[in-house]
Amino acid sequence: MKEATRLPEALLDRQREFLGFLRSRLGTEEAARDALQSAYVKAMEKADTIRDDDSTVAWFYRLLRNALVDAHRREQIVQKGLEHEQPESRDEELFRAICTCVGGVIATLKPEYAELVRRVDLEGASVPEAARAAGITANNAGVKLHRARAALRDKLRGVCGACARHGCLDCRCQKQRV
Repeated sequence: MKEATRLPEALLDRQREFLGFLRSRLGTEEAARDALQSAYVKAMEKADTIRDDDSTVAWFYRLLRNALVDAHRREQIVQKGLEHEQPESRDEELFRAICTCVGGVIATLKPEYAELVRRVDLEGASVPEAARAAGITANNAGVKLHRARAALRDKLRGVCGACARHGCLDCRCQKQRV
């Protein structure tokens, strides 16, 4: 029967430090303890190859960072699952009440900006979907969408004035001055 392998003392002595590191990045004690447990299990698997010195702590921090990545990935998977279970419902009345100026102002943007705003903000497409439709990368689409929204915001302020600054839900614009 194989003798049980122990973790180096340097790792056991710093448990509070490791928990603090994880808690500050994961937000809860429970998530931090789960991630630490995971890292300890991986360390136990390699315990017979670990030296008990300062490099051990640095090596273990790499394991903790990997555990953080794994925890974040699991959280994203859970979130995506929840989003699919409960599809976002749009308040149609509120959507129709949004300033009628938006449609006219979008048309004055660069065509590529207008298309991104239409697809993402008005039609509800994701940035990667809009990027594929435009034949660009998702990162490029994100940058262009940011610029498009800023341009739209500036133009709406010029057209609608104060109502654009307050959400544009009570727009009393008589004519578009685009």
